[in-house]
Order: sequence, then structure tokens, then C-alpha cells
Amino acid sequence: MPRLFWKFFSIIWLTMAVTVGAIILLVNIIEGAPFAREREEGRRMIVLDLTADMLVRDGAAAASHFVGINAETLPPGLTISKTENADACAGSKTADARLVPAEGVCYRISLPVQPTFTMENIGPFIPWFTILVASTISAWALARYLIRPVVHLRDGLSALAHGRFDFRIGDKMAGRKDEVTALAYDFDASAARLQELQDAQQRLFHDVSHELRSPLSRLQAAVGVLRQSPAKLGSMLDRMDREVERLDTLVGEVLTLARLTAGSSLPLKTQTVDVIELLNEILGDAAFEAQAREVSITTSVDGIFRAEVEGELIYRALENVVRNAVKHTAEHSHISVSCEAMADRLTIGVADQGPGVGRDELERIFQPFSRGRDAVSRGGYGLGLAITRQAIERHGGRVHASLPAAGGLAITLELPRRPTPYGAGGDES
Repeated sequence: MPRLFWKFFSIIWLTMAVTVGAIILLVNIIEGAPFAREREEGRRMIVLDLTADMLVRDGAAAASHFVGINAETLPPGLTISKTENADACAGSKTADARLVPAEGVCYRISLPVQPTFTMENIGPFIPWFTILVASTISAWALARYLIRPVVHLRDGLSALAHGRFDFRIGDKMAGRKDEVTALAYDFDASAARLQELQDAQQRLFHDVSHELRSPLSRLQAAVGVLRQSPAKLGSMLDRMDREVERLDTLVGEVLTLARLTAGSSLPLKTQTVDVIELLNEILGDAAFEAQAREVSITTSVDGIFRAEVEGELIYRALENVVRNAVKHTAEHSHISVSCEAMADRLTIGVADQGPGVGRDELERIFQPFSRGRDAVSRGGYGLGLAITRQAIERHGGRVHASLPAAGGLAITLELPRRPTPYGAGGDES
């Protein structure tokens, strides 16, 4: 049973239990104590009888003197008066008066009932008042318990709406351990993710601007040289062609990465492809390019692995990893490529003998425009591994980097035979 339900159940049950207990206690107190009205009535009868006896025994003057000297202690309103009707003394006594014949005259001793406020007057209303107070307290506690986290959530959503992705509400749920607290921590996780995406977007804008500025600056420099020395037209045009080609390559990679990121929820356009055969084609082209640096590459990987993939994306992913290894491996070294085909998954490993990266950079190199701190610039824009991870993960696979004991950098790709929901591959190991 959810914890929030049990909290509500406990609060309501305890409230009712306390209410019933308080009612029973108050009823017992009221019933056990002598009633004020009966006590007052008995006192009044005693005073009336005592005054009447004194009037009969000692006379009217003594009774009046008794009333006068005890006015402060006797109940207020005690009076002695003569009646005009002598036959009135024949009547019976009442609760607030006595008719007494004395000295041949009929006297009336009266002591009217004074209105008093006693527990007996409010006794019938005490249980209802107790229930009202207890209900009010419990309703206030429940409302406060429920509304406070809702207010925090509203403040958090308002902050997100105004672009404040650093706003957190989990620390404001101190003492709570229920579904509302879980919702608050989910909100914090969402806000943190939005903040990461915003930071990544800002960093991407900055990096793209920086990478575009360099070839544009060289183009501007070439135009300036041409204006000063028209005779250098041929060489400047060649330089301008190279810079335009660099710009085209950069824009193409940025568009590819943007398409992968924006289309992560779109279905893949898959076809059946032998991934190992595709890898051998890429290795053949890369081996030809690596001859200039006297770098050898494993050029043949055995086996067949037919998979339902989007061929263009997988080709870009594999090519980026292999070409990245060719760029950064040391001269006169070797690049090893391995494949392990299983029933439903293909694992590809590419290891070079370059300078590698720091252990704290193993994840950062998969971010756009990211390179190792000690990496030697050999062209490229730091987008290849970012595109590779996006492409493989879109198929439900995984990509990770490691540092071999012999040095260099190893990239491992895990590709399922059939695409799985985006991001689900990260749960498999």
C-alpha cells in the first residue's frame, strides 16, 4: 500500500480516536461533578427556610436584622415584606418564596432565582464543539501537508517556465518519504537534465561559431591577398577551395549531429546490411590512406552479421571511429580492429597506439567539438565520436572508450541485430 495512503489513514484515524476519547472524558467529568443548578437550588431553600424559622421564632425585626448583616454572604435578592392579603399564608411554599404568619401578619420571604452560567448549560454542546475543533485541526494539518509540496512544485514549474533550470525543490521536502517527495526528486532530475541540455546547446553554439570563424578568417585573408597581389590568383583560389571544403564538411557534420539529436524519437529507415562487410570496406579505404604515415590496419574481419539498420548512419559511425584512430595513432604503428558476433549483438573494437586521453576525459570525448587535452590537431572538428554515439544509441546499442594497458585509446561499439527503443541499450551489459 502506498505510503501516502497510510499517512492519510493514520492522521484521520488518530484524529477520530482523539475526538472520541475527548468526548468520553468530558462526558464523564460532567456526569461526575455535582450540578450547579441543584446546588444553587438547595442553598436557596436552606436560606428561605432559615429566614422563615427566624421570623416565626424571633419576629420580623430579628429576621430583617439577620438579612441585613448577612447581605454579603446570603444569595442576592432576599427580601421580607408584608402581604395585604391575610389569607395568602394559607398557600403552599414555592421554590423562590415562603409565606409565613407571624405577629398576626402574613409575611412574604422571597429569593428569586438568579440566572447563572454553569457547565450544565453548555454540557450538550461540548461534544459537538470538540468535534468541530478536532475536525478543524485535522483539516488544517492535512491541507498544509498537501498544499506545501504543491506550492513548491508550482514555484519550480514557474522557475522552469522563466528559464531558471538551476531551481531545485527536493531539499524543501525534508522529513517526507512518500510519492510527493519522489515527484519532487523527479522534478529536480528533469530540471538538471534541462540545464545540461541548455549548457550543451550554448556550448554547441559557441563551438560552431568558433570553428566557422577560422576558415572564414582564412578566406578573408585570401581575398585580402588577392586584392593586393592579383598575380597570386591561382594559389589563393586553391586555398579558398580548401577552406570552402572545410566549411562544407563542418556544416555537413553539424547537420548530421543535429538530425540525429532532433530525430531521436523518429523511426529508423532500416534495411538489411552485413555490418562486417561494411566494416571491411571502410577498413580497406582507411588502410590506403594510412600508408602515408606507415600505419598498418587490420584489413579483414571474418564472419557475417546481417542486421536491420539504417545503413548511412552505421557507415558514418564506423567510418568516424576508424578514421579517428588513423588520425591520432602514432606513425609506424598499428591499428587493431576486432569483431565478436553473437546471436543478437555485434561487438566491434578499434584500438590505436596514439597518445590517448586522460581517464577523466573518456566520456567527454563523445561530446561535440571535444578533443583530448593532449591530442595533436590533425584536422576534423571533434564531431566524429559524437555522431558515432548518437547513431549507435539510436539503434539501441552502446559506445564506450577505454585505455588499453599498452597505451592509446580503444573504442568499443555494441550493435544489436535489430533496433531497440532509443536508450534501452544502455540498460544491457
